[in-house]
Amino acid sequence: MEVSLIVATSADGFIAQDPSVPSTAWTSKEDAAWFAQKTKEIGICIMGKNTFETIGRPLPGRLTVVLSREKTLSAPVEKNLLETFAGEPETLLTNLAERGYGAAAICGGASVYTQFMQKGLIDRLFITVEPIVFGDGVRLFNQPFDNMRLQLVATHPLSAQTVVLEYHVIKP
Repeated sequence: MEVSLIVATSADGFIAQDPSVPSTAWTSKEDAAWFAQKTKEIGICIMGKNTFETIGRPLPGRLTVVLSREKTLSAPVEKNLLETFAGEPETLLTNLAERGYGAAAICGGASVYTQFMQKGLIDRLFITVEPIVFGDGVRLFNQPFDNMRLQLVATHPLSAQTVVLEYHVIKP
């Protein structure tokens, strides 16, 4: 299964200025359209409960999997649109592959990005860089891990101000 990390960052590399402010409050409409198109193409969005709660609903046209030990979400769990999962990332990916899925998008937040990256489960990163500077905020990864080497394979301009950087993870 190909696993892609999808994230929007400020020009100084933060995924949020404050964890309670959704990225949709500061990212461009071009990024929102690109995110919708890319995640529909992939078919599965995996995210943490806090990220899901900022959205508040399943994303149309794709399966949303919320990583949470709690089964209670702000939106009702809907078959084929919204699921919760409480196990290890490897188990989730195996389960999805056994169900016929060939790809997954990891869509936040920092703890979820860190979990999947630490375990070497990420194949690609799509990093949208928005023209805003926070100075401080929520980092993409919230714990250190061994150096992970990346190869820039493409840039996708979304507008004159916003670009998506596409990296492949170089696995040892």
